[in-house]
Amino acid sequence: HVQLVESGGGSVLAGGSLRLSCTTSGNTASISSMGWFRQAPGKEREGVAYIYTGGTNTIYADSVEGRFTISQDNTKNTMWLQMNSLKPEDTAMYICAAHERGRPAFGALYAGHYNYWGSGTQVTVST
Repeated sequence: HVQLVESGGGSVLAGGSLRLSCTTSGNTASISSMGWFRQAPGKEREGVAYIYTGGTNTIYADSVEGRFTISQDNTKNTMWLQMNSLKPEDTAMYICAAHERGRPAFGALYAGHYNYWGSGTQVTVST
């Protein structure tokens, strides 16, 4: 089993930056890819970014491409999401997720691809 804990959320003015962290524990060797999702009140969960844990392959949603950067340090069992040029529409609960090796694979930004989830960290962007 794998546990995920997010941190780094907060309130920021539009144009500002935040860096989210996702720390993993448990059977981390079983993780083959990870992602960041976000969910705003009344909206569906949206895939934001993806990273393959065995290399550097990354995928971003069009809405964050060029502003957000996903990265990882497998020696520290930590994944980050650097968020720059934040906009009010980026306000949401940000949740990290992990895909266990050997499970069926779906789209990288599709929630069904992942079987482990954190509880989330809130990001609020105001004008």
